[in-house]
Amino acid sequence: MSSMPDDAAPLVPPVTTTQVYQVIIRAKPQAVWDALVDPEQTRRYFHRARIELVGDRIVSHGPDGDLWTDGAVLESDPPHRLVHEWRSLYDPVGAQEPASRVTWQIDDRDDGTVLLTAVHDRLDGSPHTASGVSGVGWTAVLSGLKTLLETGEPLVP
Repeated sequence: MSSMPDDAAPLVPPVTTTQVYQVIIRAKPQAVWDALVDPEQTRRYFHRARIELVGDRIVSHGPDGDLWTDGAVLESDPPHRLVHEWRSLYDPVGAQEPASRVTWQIDDRDDGTVLLTAVHDRLDGSPHTASGVSGVGWTAVLSGLKTLLETGEPLVP
C-alpha cells in the first residue's frame, strides 16, 4: 500500500473560467433534451430545482418555489444544443455577479447512446459562481441525469 506524501496536491482540479464536463448516456437525444428542460424531470436530478424554458428564458425554481436562476436563452436547437445565461440567484454572493453561460451539446453516437457535453464559461467576473459549480457541482448534476435516464430512478432520493 502506498501513501500520499504530505505535500501532495489534492485530486481536485483548480477552478477555471471555462469548465467542461462530459458524460455518455444510454438514451436518445430527445430524451436528454427533455430531461434538461422538463421541470418534472429536472427536480429529480438537479438539486430538486424545477427548470423550464419560458419563452426566450430559462427559469429555475428551488423546491420551496424561490427563483434560483433566470437567464436568456442564447441558442436553442432541439434536441441537439441549448445555450443559456446562468445566474446563481440562489446564493446571495453569486446573485451579485454577472451572468455566465452554459452550453449543453447533445451528440448522438449512433449506438443507442449520446455524448452530453456541458460547458460553463464566461465565469471571469463570477469567481464565487465558478467555485460553486466546479468539480462536484456539475459532476453531481450530470451523474444524476445519467442515472435518471438509464434507470428511471433518481441518483439521490
